[in-house]
Amino acid sequence: MRVLVTGAYGFIGAHIVAALVAADHEVVCAVRGARLDSRFPGLRAVACDMSRDITVEDWLPRLAGIDAVVNCAGILREKDADSFETVHVRAPLALYKACVQAGVRRAVQISTLGHADDGEFIASKHRGDDQLAALPIDACILRPSLVYSAHGSYGGTSLLRAMAALPGVIVVPREALSPCVQPIAAEDVGLAVVAALARPAGGAEILELVGPQAMGLADYLRRWRGWLGLRPARLWVVPTPLARAACWVGERLGQGPLGATMQRMLERGNLGAPGSLQRMHERLAFRPRTLERALAEAPSHVQDRWHARLYLTLPGLRLALAGLWLASGVVGWSLSADAVLASAQGGPLPAHATLWLARGTATLDLLLGVLCLLRWRPRWVLGGMLLMLAGYTLGIGTLWPAHWLDPLGGLLKNVPLMAAILVLLATEEKR
Repeated sequence: MRVLVTGAYGFIGAHIVAALVAADHEVVCAVRGARLDSRFPGLRAVACDMSRDITVEDWLPRLAGIDAVVNCAGILREKDADSFETVHVRAPLALYKACVQAGVRRAVQISTLGHADDGEFIASKHRGDDQLAALPIDACILRPSLVYSAHGSYGGTSLLRAMAALPGVIVVPREALSPCVQPIAAEDVGLAVVAALARPAGGAEILELVGPQAMGLADYLRRWRGWLGLRPARLWVVPTPLARAACWVGERLGQGPLGATMQRMLERGNLGAPGSLQRMHERLAFRPRTLERALAEAPSHVQDRWHARLYLTLPGLRLALAGLWLASGVVGWSLSADAVLASAQGGPLPAHATLWLARGTATLDLLLGVLCLLRWRPRWVLGGMLLMLAGYTLGIGTLWPAHWLDPLGGLLKNVPLMAAILVLLATEEKR
């Protein structure tokens, strides 16, 4: 089959694309900007934007020669034009109506397991499922529980790996001690999609994709900690109010997976209905692996430990740099003109130029510190910080060479700071 896959470069989408290719399907990746991903050499890509493509006419040209559609697109948080209603309901509905009009008779939708009142993320996904099920198309709606992979992580799976790698302790909310997830490997989700496309036509149906083991979050994290090759750790059970407070802060200040939706899903549980595993086997002739087997088939490497430990370390490094730049800017503006001139005494610049330079760089420090906190175009901001440090070091070291002998190492400290910024630049990609 020639299969159009939306959200093809996402965490789950990429595994589905790989499974389709391995099954000898021809895959067309529908992604923003039609950018080609070097992970999939030779695959065709077409442009789409799930926040804007909400009419049948937007999708019809992309369906020429297509035999089936797999929709993996989704967002965990709303941002700018990316709303739950548009990305999870209106755009997919337009795509599926276009399929009906173009004669594309097979569709697979990657939804999510959970209760609609756990949050608009899940509620909108389920509304999209209902819209698809009402159309005259052979549709298979797959609702996975917690999806993981030993070959990589993103978003919530990265956060859970980081929690498993905390030094000496495993932190879990009290509600997550009892069985609350049925984890399934992303590679097995890909195989389920392949099986869904191969199954006999039978109208629309919803299948819950769950692993064969229901477990609590503490048990899940212990197994990942062992896989990472780390020593066993003490269990720290976080009281419910504290866990909810952390999720509240993450919902309002963060951009990652920690938020109200995750809190509600853990408290209520993200388990399949009784018989869901057997029904999946009967309809797809497919059995997912246990977590132990999936981990045993893909031993960890040192890079996995690096990533797990750096996931929570890098935001702290970013905050520290932003705080340093803000403090530098505040100090630069709070110093009196006499104090600025006294510190630059003996240099080649006239007094007014020295004062102008000090105030100008202080303003840049404040601007970059704020932008760093807001994560606005991180590569540009970090690059600006790196250039400023290089400028400080070379400029001050050349114009006022006595500063190299400062007993506190004012200039020499710029060298490890530049190294820290290079680390953030090198790890800026999240996927």
